[in-house]
Amino acid sequence: MQRYYPVIRVLSLVIVIFGLTMLVPLLLSWAMHDGAESAFDEAFLLTVGTGLGLWYATRKEKRDLTIRDGFLMVALVWTVLPVYAALPLIIQLDASFTDAYFEAVSGLTTTGATVFEGLDGYPVSINFWRCQLVWLGGMGLIVLAVAILPLLGIGGRQMFKAETPGPMKDSKMTPRIAETAKGLWVVYTLISVCCVLGYGWAGMTWLDAIMHMFSTMGLGGFSSHDASFGFFDSPAIEAVSIVFMLIAGCNFATHYLVLSGRSLRPYASDPEAGWFLLVTVGSVIGIAIFLDVHEFYPTFLEALRYSAFNVVSIATTTGYANTDYALWPVFAPLWMLFLSSFATSAGSTGGGIKMIRAIVLYKQVYRELTRAMHPSAVHPIKIGGAVVPSNILFAVLAFGFIYMVCIVSMTLALSLSGLEIITAFSAVVASINNTGPGLGQVGPATNFGVLTDFQTWVCTFAMLLGRLEIFTLLVVLTPAFWRK
Repeated sequence: MQRYYPVIRVLSLVIVIFGLTMLVPLLLSWAMHDGAESAFDEAFLLTVGTGLGLWYATRKEKRDLTIRDGFLMVALVWTVLPVYAALPLIIQLDASFTDAYFEAVSGLTTTGATVFEGLDGYPVSINFWRCQLVWLGGMGLIVLAVAILPLLGIGGRQMFKAETPGPMKDSKMTPRIAETAKGLWVVYTLISVCCVLGYGWAGMTWLDAIMHMFSTMGLGGFSSHDASFGFFDSPAIEAVSIVFMLIAGCNFATHYLVLSGRSLRPYASDPEAGWFLLVTVGSVIGIAIFLDVHEFYPTFLEALRYSAFNVVSIATTTGYANTDYALWPVFAPLWMLFLSSFATSAGSTGGGIKMIRAIVLYKQVYRELTRAMHPSAVHPIKIGGAVVPSNILFAVLAFGFIYMVCIVSMTLALSLSGLEIITAFSAVVASINNTGPGLGQVGPATNFGVLTDFQTWVCTFAMLLGRLEIFTLLVVLTPAFWRK
C-alpha cells in the first residue's frame, strides 16, 4: 500500500484545490441568502478537511510520479472528485448518492446530462455549482493541478500526459509542462470572459450569463432552466452560443498559438479545424434543407435557426436545446448524434473520438483501398504534412475498436435491464461522447431521471470512459496494472 502514498499525496492536494473552488458558490449563497449556505459550508469543510488529512498522512512521500502513477492518479481524480462535488446536492436537495454522483460526474466530464427537474426553483448557488463543475472539467482539473502543483514541489508531466485528449499527447506548446497548462488556462479564461460579455450583450442577466458561459466553454450543456435555451427564445442569445460553442470545439492549443503569435495562421495549419467547421456547418445547412423539405417549419430561415443551434450544440457535444428536436424526422436527430461521435477537435473541451482520429481512420481506409489495387504502392498516412507514426496509427485503430465494443456492450446491458433499444443506444452514445441528451426516454424534452439506479450507473461509467478516452480508465482496471 505504501507504494501508492505519493499518488495519494498528490490526490490530497488536488482535493484541497477542488474544495477551494466551492468558495465561489458558498460566497454567492451567503450574498443571496438562497438557503444553501449550510450545504456549501459542510461540503467545503468535508472536502478541504479530507484533503488536508490525506496530505498530512502522506506528506513525506515526495518521489515523482511514474507513468503507472499518472494513469492511477487521473483515474482517481475523475472518480473521487465527483464524490465531493455531489455533497452540496445530497445535503441541499436530499438527492440519493446515485443521482448526486451521476450529476457531479456529468458536470465534471462536461456531459451535461441531468437527473434533476425543477431547476428554475433551485437555489441560485446550486445551479451555479452545477455549471461551474462543467467549466472546471472542461479544460481539466488535472491541467489546473499541473499548473499549480509544481509550485509545491510536485512534478506533473505524467498526470498531464494521461489527461490530455487526443492521440498525439507528446506534442507541447511550451518547453515546460506547467507553462503549457498555464497557457491553456489563460486562453480558456480570456475566451470565457468574452463569452460572458457576449451573453450579457444579447440579453441574459449577468448571473445567467456566467452560468451559461461555464457550460458553453466546457461544452457541457447544464442550464439553470429546465427548458434550457428554450427559456430565452432569443435568436441573439443563440447566435452568441453558437459562436462560442464552435470556438470551444476547436483545439485550445491552436487558440493559444493564435493569441501568443498574434496571427491567424495556426488555424489554417490545424489539420482538424477546417474539417470540424466544414462538417458542422455543412450539417447545419443540410438539416435545415431537410427540415424545410419536410415542411417542419413555416420558413427556411426558421428551419435554419433551429438547425444551426441544435446541430452545433450536439455536434460539439454541448447538449443545449431550444426545441424538442426528437420530434424532427428521425434522420436529423440520428445524424446529430452521429456527429457528436467525432466532430470536435483534440485539445478541445468536447467529447467523442475527436476529429483527428476520424481523419486518421478515414486515411487508413483509403490507404487499404489503394493497396488492394496497387499492392506495391507506398502510401504513407500524413497529417498536416507529417507522416503519422505506426504506433499512433495502431493506437487509433485500437481506440476505434474498443470504442465500438464499449458502445455495444453497454447498450446490451441497458437493453437487458429493460430499456427499449433507441433509448438504450442513444443514452450510451450520449454518455460516452459526453454529449448529454439522447433520444427516446432520455431525449431533450426529458432527462436521465427516468432511469433505474443500475441504468444510471452504467451511464455514469460510460461518461467516465468517454472523459478519460477509454484507455486511461481501462488500463487501471486490468490485472497487469496492479502487479509489481
